[in-house]
Amino acid sequence: MPKAIRIHSHGGPEVLKWENVEVGDPGEGEVRLTLKAAGLNFIDCYQRSGLYPMELPLTLGAEGVGIINSIGPGVTNLSEGQRVAYSGGQIGSYAEERLISASALIPLPDNINDQTAAAMMLKGMTVHMLLFKCYPVQPGDMILVHAAAGGVGNILCQWANHLGATVIGTVGNEQKAEEAKSNGCHYPINYSTENFADRVHDITTGR
Repeated sequence: MPKAIRIHSHGGPEVLKWENVEVGDPGEGEVRLTLKAAGLNFIDCYQRSGLYPMELPLTLGAEGVGIINSIGPGVTNLSEGQRVAYSGGQIGSYAEERLISASALIPLPDNINDQTAAAMMLKGMTVHMLLFKCYPVQPGDMILVHAAAGGVGNILCQWANHLGATVIGTVGNEQKAEEAKSNGCHYPINYSTENFADRVHDITTGR
C-alpha cells in the first residue's frame, strides 16, 4: 500500500504523519501517478499551521512530478509511463502515489530532471505572470526585484535578463548578493548595509 505524509490536525511539523493511504483507481478524466518529486512551498506551511484552514485529514503539497501508472476513462492526451508535472489547485504531492485530473498535467522534456521540475512549476508560473501579464517586459526596461535571491527572485532575474531588461535586486546579505548576480541581477543591493531607495535612485539616475 502506498504511503503519504498527512496531517489530521493543524500545527507545527510534529503534526506530519507518514501513513498508509488508499489511492484507488482513476475516475473519468483522471490519472494515477507514482510521484518522483514534490515541490516545497510556504503555502504548505500555511496550510499545515492552519493559517489557511483546510479540510482534514489532508495530504499536503501543491506541485510535483510523477510517472503515470494508470489512466481513467476519457483521457486521450496522456499515456501510461509518461513523465508529467503539475502545480496548484489539486494538492497532495507529499505521497508515493495519487490521483489527479489529467487536465492539470503537462508532459516534461527529458532534459529537465524531476527535482528541478517539481521545484520550479509554481514559481515559474508566478514569474511568467509578472513578466508577461502584469507588465510585458521589453528590452531596455529596468525592473526592481525584491528578494532577488529567493525562489521566485532567482527565476525572475534570469528570465528578465534573457528578455533584455536591466535587473536591480534587493537581498539581505552579501552571499545572496553574489547568488543574485550569478542569476542575472545586474545591480544587487544589500539592504542590510545600503539604503536601497537611494541606490535605486542612483542606478536609475532618478527615473
